[in-house]
Amino acid sequence: MKEKLKQVELFLKSSSFDRGIRIGVGIAVPLALLYFVGYFEYAPAVVIGAFINAPGDIPGSVKRKVNAILVSIGLTMVITTIILFAKPFLPLLLLAITVITFLVSLLSVYGFRASLVSFSGLLSMVIAIAIQKETAYEIMIQVALMGLGGLWYLVVSFIFRKFAPVKDQNQLLSDTLLLIGEYLKLRAKLLTKKTARDEHLKKSFVLQHQINEKHETLRETLLTSRKRSGRSHYEEKQLLILLSSINIFELIEAKHLDYKMIDSIFGEHKEFLKASKNLSKIMGNHLIRLSELLIQNDKIPDKDILLNALSEANESIANYTNTIKLPEAREGALVLKNLYDYQEQLLQEIRTIRRLMANVKEASKVSLKREDSSQFLTLQEYRLNVLVQNFSLDSTMFRHSLRLAIAIVFAYLLGFIFDIQNTYWILLTIIVIMRPSYGLTKERSKDRIIGTLIGGAVAVGIVLITQNVVIYGILALVSLIFAFALIQQNYKFAAALITISIIFVYSFINPNAFEVIQYRVIDTIIGSTIAVIANYIVVPSWEANNLKQVLLNALKRNKEYLLATQMLYQDPSEHKLSYSLARKEAFLAISNLNAAFQRLTQDPKSKQTEFQLIYEIVTLNQTMISAIASIGSFISSHKTTPASIEFNILIKRIANTLQISFDSLDDTQIKKTVTEETVEDAEEKLLGKYQQLSNLRDENIRQGNTELDTETLHGLQEAYLIANHMTWLKSLSENLQKATKGYHSSIVEDQ
Repeated sequence: MKEKLKQVELFLKSSSFDRGIRIGVGIAVPLALLYFVGYFEYAPAVVIGAFINAPGDIPGSVKRKVNAILVSIGLTMVITTIILFAKPFLPLLLLAITVITFLVSLLSVYGFRASLVSFSGLLSMVIAIAIQKETAYEIMIQVALMGLGGLWYLVVSFIFRKFAPVKDQNQLLSDTLLLIGEYLKLRAKLLTKKTARDEHLKKSFVLQHQINEKHETLRETLLTSRKRSGRSHYEEKQLLILLSSINIFELIEAKHLDYKMIDSIFGEHKEFLKASKNLSKIMGNHLIRLSELLIQNDKIPDKDILLNALSEANESIANYTNTIKLPEAREGALVLKNLYDYQEQLLQEIRTIRRLMANVKEASKVSLKREDSSQFLTLQEYRLNVLVQNFSLDSTMFRHSLRLAIAIVFAYLLGFIFDIQNTYWILLTIIVIMRPSYGLTKERSKDRIIGTLIGGAVAVGIVLITQNVVIYGILALVSLIFAFALIQQNYKFAAALITISIIFVYSFINPNAFEVIQYRVIDTIIGSTIAVIANYIVVPSWEANNLKQVLLNALKRNKEYLLATQMLYQDPSEHKLSYSLARKEAFLAISNLNAAFQRLTQDPKSKQTEFQLIYEIVTLNQTMISAIASIGSFISSHKTTPASIEFNILIKRIANTLQISFDSLDDTQIKKTVTEETVEDAEEKLLGKYQQLSNLRDENIRQGNTELDTETLHGLQEAYLIANHMTWLKSLSENLQKATKGYHSSIVEDQ
């Protein structure tokens, strides 16, 4: 019960609920005000304007948010005008619907915020089809009042931001820490759960993509804030928490271990890994609790459980060494020590977040320069050529826009021919659930139908209990607020609440509520069916056919990240920024690849061409980026020896292999690689360096020098990690080359 109450509290304090309240205020105030001053007939148009321009109000840069809403207002006014003037002429109306649906939905090529503006435009088109305005004067008044309603919502958004200026950022940080905590716990399971690794890896792909999306939005919000006047203490605190969360994410990525090697080394002695696994689980739970405290503002939990778990992980190294005995235990002990060092770094970052949350004034200033920080922002291009480049059937968004236009026109003609009472409900269902991918459209369609049925059933129950219009009005507003608060978290429940709201709103127009419910359910089923069928048969876009560019970008970014790590090894102080930028781009590329793979899994089985091969490529890319991150993380946190010639030879070989994979997939000429003899020699020398240090340590032990100094330990750790990871990376790159070649061959055969 206590846990449920906590979840309710977190929801009521969330920015999602705050957004629902904003929309509720944007709707309720004009209704009440115009009712009391005697101009209630103007209220619906103002409310519509506020409602349809709210989607662009999402977390991010204030400037981009304002621009999005202003563009949305202008777009919805123009679309409403065109549709209302075209309505008396069926051919002209059909042409207008086709062109508007296609062009407006194509605006989504400019990113997520643009897709929400696009949705506002499509929503205004459907509403314009629904309303009846006959004279030019009535049309212009309607359009003007809708524009006024959009501006009113912008004012409401500003007022809410004034009272809670950091709520969106806090929610984003909270969501990020929650996801990272879950990710850390999931990665801990990979350490010992041999049989479930594939399943856990697939789950990790989803979490990685979600974390990267949150980090991107936070970068946009926090790195662009207060450009002229500087950051406040609280903004400084939020930025430092963001930087720590990025460091934690990189550290987790850096420990995607060679699990086959782990299984080989520990064999029947996996009990010595349990302390490390338990520490990761405890740290994951601690991050989840910190994520809740960013919203709750409650007392920070005690850190003793973290320190005790860290101490147990450290003791497990000595226990392993004492049980297995040196020199047999050295390799396993180094694995445990590297794992312990990584977890100790994780704990330091978690403690940094704890200190920042405990006292804002103790936060140190962020040293990132303005010109440096701007390089970490992924800027969205809004030039016309981006739109022009997508005017091709090769573009997923072009196909989606064409498909949506055909579905909308078909649905309208269906309603016109069979004289369906509320055709616009069918159109609304289509624009709400139809997505570029078949899988997501099918999933949203199912949730929409189930939600509508649940909402209809609840509405029937309420109608049977009471016929009070005041209660209907209150329920309509409350349902709408909660629907918009839940629409991102639980679309099925949100659909139920939206249905309840719409039914009670229409009860004011049509007293026969049961008739309204009946039409709502039927129209939702018709719209959902049209959307799913259109996605399947009208210029379908299957993810297996769209992976090429995403794969090419992942290969390119992995190579750049590898070379940036090489430069970091040469001079950590000089190349830290370029390494961080390359890391960010590589993580984003792998995030996009993971997202594409998830979309592939939602397609029909018959359309999942070369699924196992694609899964292998995704996994290999993911493992490569983690292995590179592991080297980079070690270099950043330890004083290392100069990079050897052998290291550079292997880097060149791996980079060449990645380039060959890229070239073969891109149908370009393959470049010359490093000779196999040179590479094998370099591998032997790197392993020989570790063996030399290991033999020296054995000799010292035989002479009675059992104490291990820090310099010798770090030397052994570095030699072991570099030798093993470079061999591992070479093997991964070669496997990736084979898999990429096989994938390219299958594409050519299909064509």
